[in-house]
Amino acid sequence: MMKDRFLLSILLTFILPLVAYSTQTMRAEINAKKYAIAAGRHIAVEAGMSIFRDGGNAFDAGAAAVFAASVTEIQLFGFGGEAPVVLYDATKKQVLVVNGQGVAPAAATPEIWAGKPYIDFHGPKAATVPAVLDSMVIVLSQFGTKRLSDVLAPAIDLADGFPMYDILHDTLIRERKNCERYPTTMAAYYPGGKITEIGEMFRQPDLARTLQAIAAADDAEFKKSKNRVKAIEAGRHAFYSGDIAHRLVNASRDFGGILTEEDLASYRGRIETPLHTNYRGYDIYKPGFWTQGPVLIQTLNLLSGFDLKKMGFQSADYFHTVTEAMKLAFDDRDVYYGDPDFVKIPSDALLSISYADSRRPLIDMHHASSLHRPGSPGGASPSDFMSSPNAVSADPKSPTGDTTAVNAVDANGNLFSSVISGAWIMDGAFIAGDTGVPLSQRMQQFSLDPKSPNIVAPKKRPRITLTPTIICKDDRPYMAISTPGGDSQDQQNLNVILAHIDFGLPIQEAIEAPRFNSEHMRDSFRDHKDHPGVLTIEARVTWDVLEELKRRGHDLRIIGPFRMPTAVTAVGIFPVTGTLFGGADVRGERAAAGW
Repeated sequence: MMKDRFLLSILLTFILPLVAYSTQTMRAEINAKKYAIAAGRHIAVEAGMSIFRDGGNAFDAGAAAVFAASVTEIQLFGFGGEAPVVLYDATKKQVLVVNGQGVAPAAATPEIWAGKPYIDFHGPKAATVPAVLDSMVIVLSQFGTKRLSDVLAPAIDLADGFPMYDILHDTLIRERKNCERYPTTMAAYYPGGKITEIGEMFRQPDLARTLQAIAAADDAEFKKSKNRVKAIEAGRHAFYSGDIAHRLVNASRDFGGILTEEDLASYRGRIETPLHTNYRGYDIYKPGFWTQGPVLIQTLNLLSGFDLKKMGFQSADYFHTVTEAMKLAFDDRDVYYGDPDFVKIPSDALLSISYADSRRPLIDMHHASSLHRPGSPGGASPSDFMSSPNAVSADPKSPTGDTTAVNAVDANGNLFSSVISGAWIMDGAFIAGDTGVPLSQRMQQFSLDPKSPNIVAPKKRPRITLTPTIICKDDRPYMAISTPGGDSQDQQNLNVILAHIDFGLPIQEAIEAPRFNSEHMRDSFRDHKDHPGVLTIEARVTWDVLEELKRRGHDLRIIGPFRMPTAVTAVGIFPVTGTLFGGADVRGERAAAGW
């Protein structure tokens, strides 16, 4: 025991300061003159780069990377998942949102889960309508220059085979028992009952045939009409109607799913106006209240009233202030956010500076709050479903499944930011028969509480955690930034944005800086529990700061250096020179490239 205490004292006194934050980065920042892209793995990045090299713009390259990731990052994201996008269109000089979240099936009523504490988190009954293809079709047809078959080509090649890598291999080992629920999943991901070894070719022939059928429909229509947009639409139609849709729905129904062919045929994503705030001269754009994206806007509005720079980067005051601001914003998320097509949200009030001014005095600089304190924006009253928080004393929560992201930029000033998720292997992926398409598990983000604005309903979108970001400066495009990480996504975006804007760190340095993450809010997944007052923080933060945070009442969970389970990527345009930059997290094996 004495020896253990001695070793611990040595660690805290001498070792931790050596690994504390420094300006040296583990990975070089990307600099480019024509284009840059950052994504989950080098394979997706290279898919995007191949489209860039073939003359495509940021939207073409972004779509190609999304499709490639749906084939190669299946522990994080599959073709049947979801893909919300925020983009800057340099032609129209406009930021727009592509609502890339599928809706609940028409049969999805609370009564289906009567007597259950929460909605299924795996299997076909957890699936919203697949949205990835629809989302990328919108991006390509309205902002891109390439055809659907062009940007699908790398994904088709990868579905024919790519070398197995360690993270995917380990996930397949860990999730095998869960996947055994579904014979189609075993056939697709465990061919011959075996796990493909690292370095061996991993093939998904059924998925390859589905992607080829979509591309062939695009090719056939283009040959006939010579119309790129009509050809893209034909490719979309091949998936959402006809034989593929029929086989997908039948496979889902055989295992208790409630998706119908009408659900697929009637589904359409759309373009929306983003939400926005200005923080210290930077315009921050986020998707709407069907995501958690407005949390970042609310948090920045609160922080605009503090001099963070004077506090000092990664000081106790800095960590405390930012954490308490995030808590307030997330408490509003859990009470007010939901699909605006179904619920009336006090959106203008929530995002107003006057509301932030009224909430800011709740931040006590000497004491951390363990209470849930939703506000009353515009006179609205918080729903009392928060009155009995489902608090637990446990280790920090981690995202169910996970997510990946793609950010792309070109020299014309186009920016593409997408957070792509769902249809992952975690808890047992469900492959829809011989289509090879894994279905989403996003229904679990609905609530069954009748008082919640996020209660499940037919054709409704769940309030999701996926939250891409575009930043502009002086009315010009500046940066696309996004990360996986469930409820932590906008917290980790915030970590990087504050380091970059308030403290002037270059983007790679800002991405690699020590991270912190509040666990205070209700979990958006599974049983929606919370961990009031819990703050997860990486061990590179100096020990005196950690002790001061404990003294103020934060329930600290200290994790190892670079162990935060998020992985931020960003690309952008230097305002003065017009050249491009990019950064990719060493956490999660993110990758970036440019030319």
